[in-house]
Amino acid sequence: MTEAHTTLSIAQASEKARAIEAATSRILVGQQTVVRDVLIALLSNGHVLIEGVPGLGKTLLVRTLGKCLSTAFGRIQFTPDLMPTDVTGHAMYDPKTEQFRIRKGPAFTNLLLADEINRASAKTQSALLEVMQERQITIEGRCFALEQPFMVLATQNPLDQEGTYPLPEAQLDRFLFNILIGYPEAPDEANIVRMILDGTISDDLNVDGLESITDGAGIIAMQHAVTTVSVDDAVLDYALRLVRATRDMQGVARGAGPRASIALATASRANALIEGRDFVIPDDIKAVAKPVLRHRIQLSADAEIEGQNAESILNRLLDQVAAPRQ
Repeated sequence: MTEAHTTLSIAQASEKARAIEAATSRILVGQQTVVRDVLIALLSNGHVLIEGVPGLGKTLLVRTLGKCLSTAFGRIQFTPDLMPTDVTGHAMYDPKTEQFRIRKGPAFTNLLLADEINRASAKTQSALLEVMQERQITIEGRCFALEQPFMVLATQNPLDQEGTYPLPEAQLDRFLFNILIGYPEAPDEANIVRMILDGTISDDLNVDGLESITDGAGIIAMQHAVTTVSVDDAVLDYALRLVRATRDMQGVARGAGPRASIALATASRANALIEGRDFVIPDDIKAVAKPVLRHRIQLSADAEIEGQNAESILNRLLDQVAAPRQ
């Protein structure tokens, strides 16, 4: 049933978001934090970069989300020989009509899975820059607006693996979140094996048995509900102080830019909505700080030599910057 022209209250949007979160978590066992972060990004109208070694369910997560949302789903397997036109589409000559016609690429969808994005060259990765920022694609001088909602969920293998290319900084900054997906805990891993053995879930990523919870219009209504969540000046100042502190921290060669401040404020409102609140508290800022900032800071050479990483830097940041009293 289409939810067109629907206006949702905070409570209604929160209930629907919780249902999506619960359904996805039943399939992606043991990754509740990852599922929550992806849902926050969706409600914030942002894109996510999911990083982890192969076999941890990155593709399954995206397919499950697409099924729950009953939206168009597209997948691009990034490879070294992939060309930009393989992502966006191209103009091709039709000998019957003796005219050129536009052949749209897989980026014309609602949920776009860019699988193993860092296995393609920077030239091909740049094909997503316009798509992610402006939600449109230009082919032969013609601009085509993408249907809303639109979200890029890119998966990335660790850069120390063979055949990977680092993402350009301009590309990284367009992702609202950088989410790390790790190995499941022992009980969760055992549960996954049991679920596959008894047929509860399929090891071929088949999620056809899932029921749809909402549709594109419902997601847009939820995104609109997020914009009604209020942010107190003291809480907003806390978010700004966190971002600005990254620019002067020891061990950080390049801090986060203004886009990080916007991302912190936007994502914290989505987290508050999922929790059923119409206002943001400091804990909402803390909940989204790491996925917002970890790909927007660059460690100094000395920090890397000392064995520090983005996680240790951000833990120190959250300890040093005082949060306002609630």
